[in-house]
Amino acid sequence: MHSLAEIRPIRFWLGLFIAGLILSGLTAFPLQLELNWLSGALPSGPLAGLATSTHLQSWLERVTEALNDTHSRYPFLAYGADWLAFAHLVIAVAFLGPYRDPVRNKWILEFGLIACAGVIPLALIAGQVRGIPFGWRLIDCSFGVFGSIPLLLCLRWTRALEKRQAES
Repeated sequence: MHSLAEIRPIRFWLGLFIAGLILSGLTAFPLQLELNWLSGALPSGPLAGLATSTHLQSWLERVTEALNDTHSRYPFLAYGADWLAFAHLVIAVAFLGPYRDPVRNKWILEFGLIACAGVIPLALIAGQVRGIPFGWRLIDCSFGVFGSIPLLLCLRWTRALEKRQAES
């Protein structure tokens, strides 16, 4: 077994990664409420100038209007977002494996990296098809890029642990 000092950095970065997945999942449930609040708060907030100059405000208003219309006419469509939120929570649970035993569950780190890489073509291709502005697609891509950083660190440290384990 590995010492706590050996796995502490892995646990720290995986903890952040897991927290990010949980936060992403939990914030997907009240999407309509969040968008209504943000759309109303942005014009008078500290980012008002930026929101107007980058067309963020008009995009948020459009998305909020569409979401409100969809929820009023077809509330069952929000069920898809509920499943998206649930998937984030389930994926977060999967990363408890390498949190407990990184070497034995190294494959989950590799799976996570593959998923992070998949975010980029999905955001660029599906975002284009769905009419998502390019800047927003880049923000979506950043989740894959920034998500891969802690996983790459953890995989590197896990491989070092695995090598030391094999040598002993």
